[in-house]
Amino acid sequence: MTPLIRTRNLSVHFPLRTGLLGKKKVVHAVENVSVDIAPGSFFGLVGESGSGKTTFGRALLRAAPVVAGRAHYDDGEVAYDLRAIDGEDLKDYRSRAQMIFQDPYAALSPRMTVRDIIAEPLEVMKLTSSRAETDERVREIAARCRLNLEHLRRYPHAFSGGQRQRISIARALVSKPRFVVADEAVAALDVSIQADVLNLLRDIQRDMGLTFLFISHDLSVIAHTCDFVAVMYLGRLVETAPARQLFAAPLHPYTRALLSAIPSLDPDETRKAQKLQGEIPSPIDPPPGCKFHTRCPFATDMCRETEPELEEAESGHQVACLRWKELG
Repeated sequence: MTPLIRTRNLSVHFPLRTGLLGKKKVVHAVENVSVDIAPGSFFGLVGESGSGKTTFGRALLRAAPVVAGRAHYDDGEVAYDLRAIDGEDLKDYRSRAQMIFQDPYAALSPRMTVRDIIAEPLEVMKLTSSRAETDERVREIAARCRLNLEHLRRYPHAFSGGQRQRISIARALVSKPRFVVADEAVAALDVSIQADVLNLLRDIQRDMGLTFLFISHDLSVIAHTCDFVAVMYLGRLVETAPARQLFAAPLHPYTRALLSAIPSLDPDETRKAQKLQGEIPSPIDPPPGCKFHTRCPFATDMCRETEPELEEAESGHQVACLRWKELG
């Protein structure tokens, strides 16, 4: 099966000037990331804040500067080189790839009605030929996102966080995209609302045949939603695997630490979270060797000198760790 999104050694850097003399430095936000996102899948990307997850998602939407590597989109109808795309092709790609933002309060204009918010992509990209057609598309996607018709006349301040996020989802889906980047789509919601929004996304993904890149720092949310998971640390992938496989047998020490932090529902379980010492290093001056060695309890001199590459541990399961075999 041809991947909908394929990247090879994708890197995103941001130039930065520091100090009184304006010394030039570079933020290595994403470094040499290679993934295949299958059509119709829920692809999870997980890691701590500052690991480069959002920047990678924005790069796939042509909203962050790709400085090296390749990125391709192929939905069977059209195929685009995302580094070279421009003009009418870029306009077409904008309708095929959309984003759901993290904060439902900041993402919606307080001066627009819900109808106008959802209709805006159709009007900006000229995807409909009349107001009647626009209104029909808005009503259709609003119903699919469990919004009542009376909601379309109101303003965002009249809604709860969960309702606002459903409005954001409707706006992202009204152009009938094939690929959606959901950036921490439930992180700002109450726990009681998160499951409802996640189930809505799964239902929409199944009914519309969408492909999701689901970005989150919460592995319990990833476990509930995703088919395949990639773990990112300091702009690099450290482990990728089908979700069931990753949660059953994590291989990288960083993945194990993230999994150990998931609260257990068993009151008799005595498992303790594995604490990681220190903070994630600066992407301006990343450490040599394995980028995780400054916080890894199993790091050796070899880890401090040699940067590991992703290698196949078993079918579909890759890990970037020099000691994964001996650590079991």
